[in-house]
Amino acid sequence: MKRAIANPQARPGANLPPAQLAAVRRAIDTHCERPGALLPILHAVQDALGYIPPGALPLLAHELNITRAEVHGVVSFYHHFRSTPPGRHIVRLCRAEACQALGARSLERHAKQVLGIDFHETTRDGAITLEPVYCLGNCGCGPSVLVDADELHARVTPDAFDALARRAREVAA
Repeated sequence: MKRAIANPQARPGANLPPAQLAAVRRAIDTHCERPGALLPILHAVQDALGYIPPGALPLLAHELNITRAEVHGVVSFYHHFRSTPPGRHIVRLCRAEACQALGARSLERHAKQVLGIDFHETTRDGAITLEPVYCLGNCGCGPSVLVDADELHARVTPDAFDALARRAREVAA
């Protein structure tokens, strides 16, 4: 059941750009009748936009008849969800035990230093977002790195990481 809006000028989602509003509405329309609809909606929004715009939270709360705090709590609890646009490339470093045993912690420190960012951050040039992941299914060949969603790299050394980062920046430019 939808809530009445006291001030139509303050309509939830009114501050979103039209393309973002359309993507959020599509996600709502597709998943709103499902039990536990919030997570599928959030995944659909992030899949469409690359992140969950903060301006979408009031609209999601209104449409699902839950509080903004509940929506914010879910978005902020799950590290998968981003509230800012990601870089043009997402680099995921495996942090699972098998990769750690093969040097992932050292690679993680190197990556953060080279990129000048921490996990869940994006380089100043907007080229790379660094994300942790807890298994890429490449356990015997760690440390492993996934660039975007389709480029898996095994036995990544600091030099190999530097080459991946350089290539991502060149492609992003």
